[in-house]
Amino acid sequence: MKQFAMICNIEFRLFVRDFFSFFFALVFPVLMLLLFGGIFGNAPVYDGADMGIMDVTVPAYAVMVTGVTGLMSLPLTLSGYKEKKIYKRFDATPVGKKNIISAQILINFVMTLVGISILLAAGKILYHIQINGDFLSICVGIFLSIGAMFSMGFFLTAIGRDLKSTNMLCYLIYFIMLFLSGATMPDQMFSHTMKKLSSYLPMTHAVDLMQGIFSGDSLILHKRELLILGILAMVCTSVGAVLYRRKDWT
Repeated sequence: MKQFAMICNIEFRLFVRDFFSFFFALVFPVLMLLLFGGIFGNAPVYDGADMGIMDVTVPAYAVMVTGVTGLMSLPLTLSGYKEKKIYKRFDATPVGKKNIISAQILINFVMTLVGISILLAAGKILYHIQINGDFLSICVGIFLSIGAMFSMGFFLTAIGRDLKSTNMLCYLIYFIMLFLSGATMPDQMFSHTMKKLSSYLPMTHAVDLMQGIFSGDSLILHKRELLILGILAMVCTSVGAVLYRRKDWT
C-alpha cells in the first residue's frame, strides 16, 4: 500500500502538470458555465418551466468532465506510457505495471469527482441551480457515467497500435460525442437528423441520465440509459482486458 500511495502521489503531480487534463477537467467546464450563464442566466428553459437553463446545463457539463478524463486523459497517458516502455521498466521491479494502471485510473476518477464538485459548487453559488434528485441516485448517475467513459477510454487504448493512433481515435470519438450529445449545447437545438445520430452516442445517454436525475427523476424512469451505459462499461472493460493480455508491452 505504501508503494501504491507513492505511485498515486507521483501520478497526481503529473496530472496537475499536464495542462490539457487539468484545464479541461477542472477549469474549462466552469468557464463554459460562466459564458452561457452570463448570456442566459438561469432563465426558465421555456415559458412556465420549473427548470432553468443552468439547471439542465450543469449536469450536462458534468458529463463533459467525465469525457475529458475518461476519453482523453486516461487512455492517452496509458498509451504514452506503453510507447515510452515505462511498463517494461516497472515490470522489472516489484511494483509491476498493474499498479501504474490502477493508480492512473484512481487519480483520474478522483479528479473527475473534483471537477464535477467544482462545477456543481459554481452552479449553486452563482446561479442557484436546483438539485432535486436524491444523493444516492445522483451518485449512481455520476459513477455509471464515469464507468462508461473510462471503459471506453480503456478500450480505445487497448485497440490503438501506438500513441498516435490512440490519440486520433480518442480525439475523434470525444469531439463527435461532445458536440452531438447535448453535453455542450441543448439537444433541443438539433435538427431531426442530428437527434437521430446523437441517439447512438453513449454520451447522449449519460447526459439524459444526469439531467433526469438532477431534476428529481427516479432511476426507474431511466432504465434504458442505465442499461445502455452499464452494458457499455462491461463490454468495453471485458474486451479491453482481453486485448490488454495479448498486447505487446515490451
